[in-house]
Formats: sequence, C-alpha cells, structure tokens
Amino acid sequence: MQSLHHHQNSIPHYPSPPSNGGVSVNVLGQPLGVGQSSPGSASSQIITPHWQQQLLKCEMIRASRSPHHRARASAMASRTVTKSAIPITNPNKPPPETVLKESEGVENSISPSTTGEPSTNGASSNVNHPSSTVAPVAEAPRPTATKPPENSWSSLDMGGVQIKNLPPTSGLFSFTFLINLYLNHNALATIPPEVARLRHLELLDLSGNNLQTLPPEMGMLTKLKELYLFDNHIATIPPELGTLHQLQTLGIEGNPLEPSLKAIVQKEGTPALISFLRDSCPIPAPPPPRSLRDLLAPGEREALHEDPNIEVFSVLCFNILCEMYATERLYGYTPSWALEWSYRRDLIMAELLKHQADFLCLQEVQTAQYEEYFVPKLGSAGYEGVYYPKSRYKTMNEADRRLVDGCAIFFKKSRYQLVEQHPLEFSTVAMQRPDFKKTDDMFNRVLIRSDIAVICLFENIETGTRHVIANAHICWDPKYSDVKLVQVALLVDEVEKVANSFAKYPPRPPSDGPPVKPPPTYSDGTKIPIIISGDYNSVPGSGVYEFLTNGMLPGDHPDFLSHSYGRYTSDGLRHRLGLKSAYAGIGELPITNYTPSFHGAIDYIWYSTANLSVNAVLSEVDRGYLEKVVGFPDAHNPSDHIPIFSEFRIKPLRDAQARPPPVFPNPSHA
Repeated sequence: MQSLHHHQNSIPHYPSPPSNGGVSVNVLGQPLGVGQSSPGSASSQIITPHWQQQLLKCEMIRASRSPHHRARASAMASRTVTKSAIPITNPNKPPPETVLKESEGVENSISPSTTGEPSTNGASSNVNHPSSTVAPVAEAPRPTATKPPENSWSSLDMGGVQIKNLPPTSGLFSFTFLINLYLNHNALATIPPEVARLRHLELLDLSGNNLQTLPPEMGMLTKLKELYLFDNHIATIPPELGTLHQLQTLGIEGNPLEPSLKAIVQKEGTPALISFLRDSCPIPAPPPPRSLRDLLAPGEREALHEDPNIEVFSVLCFNILCEMYATERLYGYTPSWALEWSYRRDLIMAELLKHQADFLCLQEVQTAQYEEYFVPKLGSAGYEGVYYPKSRYKTMNEADRRLVDGCAIFFKKSRYQLVEQHPLEFSTVAMQRPDFKKTDDMFNRVLIRSDIAVICLFENIETGTRHVIANAHICWDPKYSDVKLVQVALLVDEVEKVANSFAKYPPRPPSDGPPVKPPPTYSDGTKIPIIISGDYNSVPGSGVYEFLTNGMLPGDHPDFLSHSYGRYTSDGLRHRLGLKSAYAGIGELPITNYTPSFHGAIDYIWYSTANLSVNAVLSEVDRGYLEKVVGFPDAHNPSDHIPIFSEFRIKPLRDAQARPPPVFPNPSHA
C-alpha cells in the first residue's frame, strides 16, 4: 500500500499560467495570504466561471485517490440509512439513486433501476423537428432509441487500485450498460480504443494516471457529460473528440496541455473547446459507394433488356433534412461547415442525380429551396416537380411561409405526364370524416399536427401506363403512435380513392407518329401500379409497418394507445392495395436514419405487388464506416437520413387482372 501512495503522491502537476497581475487566488477567486497557495498548484489560476468549476472538480477528484474512494465514502455516509441496500448519488447526474455493492474486493455502485435510462441533460424532448431525429441533447423516448442494455448496476468504481494495464480484450469493455466508470488514480499509461464500446458512458474518470495520449475512438462516446483527465501527461486532445457534443466538463488541469487548447477551456469552457475540435477535425475518408443490389438472376436481367414489352421504372426516396432544422443544437456532433446549406445542397443534388431515378420523392424540402434551388437544378436535368408545404404555412406571412418544409415529387418529363396532383393535409381530411367525433383525442392529438402527403397521378407518355405515386412525411413524435396510424390510414384511404377514380378515366388519345400498341385500360384502382413512399418515422415492428404490409390492423392494437378514432378503432384498419416494402425481399436496411440517439429503418418505398415486381434496390451504407462515425449528417452524408432506391418492372396487365384483390376478415375479430 505504501508504494501505491507513493505513486499517487508523485504524480507531477502542471500549474496554470499566472494571472491577475501575479496575485495568487484560490478557486473562488479570493486573494491568498502569506504562506498560502492555490489548491494543488504552485502558481495562480486564470479565474473565470468556467475555470472555477474546473478547479473545484479537480479538487474533488484529487480527494478521491484511495481505493474505491467513491464507493467507500458513499457507504460511510449512508450507514445511518435503514435500507437493504445503501444508496449513493452520482454528483454529476440527477436521480434515480444508485446503490453500493462490494464484490471480490471491488466496490461497484449499481443502480436499482433496470432501465439504464440515460439522463437527457435537462432538455425537453418535445423538439419541433418532424424527423425521427430529436436533438441529441434531448433524446426522445423512442422504443428503438439507443439505450443501455438492461442491468442491475450501471456504475463501476475501479479507482486507486494500482491498475497498470487495460488490455483490449478486457472484460470491462463488454460492460456496455455502464453509465459511470471510475479508473482514476491508477498506473495506466494507455487507454485502448476498445473503450469506444462503452457507448452509454456519461461519466469517465481517468485522472491521476500516466496517460500521454487519448485514443481518437473516444469520440464515439457521445453520451459523455463528464470526462476527467486531471493530473496526467496529456499534451493535446485528439480532434476526433469534437463529436462529444454533450460534454459539460473536460477535466484538463494538471496536464502539460497545449496552451491554445487550455486557453479555450479557461476563457470559454468545455463546449467551446469541443466545438473547436469538431470544426478543425480532418475530414475522414468517404464510405465505399453504395452499390445497386440486383434481385434478378443474370439470365432474367438479360431477358428483361431484350423484351421491349416490359416497362421498368425507378423510385428514389430521401428525407434531405431541411435547412431550418440543421442546427448545431440538434446536430452538435456535425461540423458547423458540414451543416451549412450551401455545403449540403450540392451533396444532396449529386445523390439525386447519381441514380437517375424516374421519380424522386423528397421530404423536408423547404419552400424557398424548392423554388430557388431544386426546380432550376433538377429542371436542367430533365425533371419537373410537384410540391406542397406543411399545412401550417396557411397561418404565416409570406416571409415565414418560405421557411416551411414540405414534400416534393419530381419526375422525368421526357417519360411521364402529370395528370393530377392531390395534396393531402391529414388534419383537414380527419376533420371531414363523419365518424371522427370531435373528441379531445382529435383536437389534442390529430388536429395539432401539420404533416402532409402528396399523391400524383402519372401516365407514361409512350405507353399510356398509369402510375399512382404518393410521398408522405408522417408524424415523428414517438408519443403519438396513434396519430401515425391515423395518418397512414388516411393516406391509404385517399390513395385507394384517387386510384379508383383514375382507373375510370378514358385512355388518352393516340399521339401523332408511328402507331404503337393501344394504352392499357384498368377495371379498378388496384390494377394501376401504386407506389407509396416517404419518411414514416416507424420501425418494421410498428403498427404502421404491420398495417401497410398485411392490409389490416385490429382496432385495439397497442399503437392506438387506447384512443378512439371512429371506425379506425371500432372496426380496425383495412386496405386492399396488396403492398410490400421494396426492401422486404432482402430484409429492411439496418438504418435509413442514423444519429447518436437513434439508428434504424424508418423510410420506405411500398409497392403494389399485384402489378409490380422489384428488380433491384440500393444497398446499405458500409457497416465499417458506420462503426467509425457517430451519426449523420457528416462530411459525406448531407442528411440524417440516407436515400433509398428501387427499380421496378410492371407485370403484364393480364396477369394482374387474373389475380383478384385480397379480401380480409374484419381485423377487430382477427
């Protein structure tokens, strides 16, 4: 034990530069008398509120040198509490409490809660952003949000026990549920990159070791709020740590840190240093290009090219992240220059033009950007567009209206003719339904939303084949799963209605030129090829996905949250479109939305299986790349979503007509 104390007390200390004209002050900024010195320092300190907090925490950490200091101190302070387990409180996190457990000579502070729910930094989770992505510092309680694995304890105190080495294979790095980890006052010379596996850490104490460098992979620990590095030998901070956007304290006192970096912390605090590191970090290598995954056998693809009677078309769906939502508050891990619209828009346009899709279904298109950028740029590439903003634009003046985002459908005007367009304001359509009684559920949940969809009817100029293309942006809020279902049900009802009406239109008159085969006729709307795409803010296990895939959903489905919505909840949801997700054949993509607080599939291209088949889809983002980046947008990905793409072939109409539409039982009795 003597050698342990000798090691701890012999840690060199690197004082801060003098200030205040050379007058020594204590951590509260008060002048020191004769014979006094500033705590833990041979010289005076630069005193700002930021640095004052730094020094106070440094003193606290320096007082924690003894083995398992925090666990033992908490136990002693709590012995008067009559409980089966002794609670301790993490000073850097609000309740719930944690309790102490001693096992095999190592005290582990463990949480009685099994949820492992990380704190949200006190920020409201009700951020008005229509995407799945909620402010990383205000994580919404999505059921699929990244949470620590359930465990009976979430903190581990391994401080002051003379640990000299942490091998990469250490079992410590399998404790992915950890929220607080204390490795202070040991003899560690390095921290292995595998520490990045502990993605749920909010506090990491590495003070009082022999560290000279930090692994850049620590930038993956985006939930960190407190990172203590006091009293080491660290001269610089890797710029990759600029992604630690929730970090409140970076403890640097007692290190020979580069003066320019230390000055930022002293004058402006930890967040300013993190922003500096983030914006000055070198641009990483781009991910490998996403390839087109062919679902046809080589012989089928060759036969497809040789058959002039088979029509092929393609659809790209992309939530582009509108300029108004791309803020540092929401995306603090993204370099500020990579959030700028002037930078992102060119990457977005390159992505749109790369795949040469016949139909582009875009969400979060700001009105001004649609008119000033997308229309001219895509127009010069042979596209024509249809756009409708979210319904809240009606309540705004002209200047504010231009900031509202909406949904756009662009189509190749050389191949397709727009027949009709149907904007769909979900709140307006809901008000018009006689079975939707004007209840509190309607007024407080459905009608407050401004979400919209756009449905367009097209004809192929050459063949007369008709298409119904729908593009929707569904309610993002996870607390409103019932509203998501209502909106999707309203969308499907409207698609069925306009498709049936479209089927009754007479064939277009033949155009001048060489004779071609007569255009197809349709007995009802289910015979027309239908695409329903968009950002549905719903994962594959949701009620929305189940309804669209199966064509039915019981009215007592849990996602309705026991709210009442007329026939939707009394009889259940039904549709006869025979839909399937374009990616269902190979499995949904692991992610279509990727942020530190959420990653999963929420964007889809649904197609009518009676008359369409999938030829190919765009593959997933390289998983090796995803393991190295904390979230999108980044230097190479201009949105928090990725584009999805599918190529379809139209089945011969006679085959489609021979197959009757599906008939489902009453879902409320299923």
